[in-house]
Amino acid sequence: MTTTAYTLAVVLDLLVLLIGARFLLRPRPAAAAYGVPAEGDGAGAYLAVKGLRDATFGVMGLALLAFAGARAEAWFMLIVALVPLGDTLTVLRHGGTKAVAFGIHFATAVVVLVSAALLFAV
Repeated sequence: MTTTAYTLAVVLDLLVLLIGARFLLRPRPAAAAYGVPAEGDGAGAYLAVKGLRDATFGVMGLALLAFAGARAEAWFMLIVALVPLGDTLTVLRHGGTKAVAFGIHFATAVVVLVSAALLFAV
């Protein structure tokens, strides 16, 4: 179970780091994949903020796992699960599809919570 817990945590941390990088490097396609296309000239700033936030969460998760251990990473995962839950509501409130809201964002929250549970069990 330890290998599974650590592997899932590392994969999730790397994925959110890559998502952040995508928002920084290709913001408009990343926003469309998120479920709510970016509109207007000022959208670029908000997309950069999202990219930086996600990339930072990925690096923070990896650092916690490497330097503080499974329990710290478990608490981090438990708290950070609020982000995809909020993303679910954001997509629904701003005209995105239920398929994206639940199939991507809510499902991500569930996987992050499973990761937290596995890490707490280690």
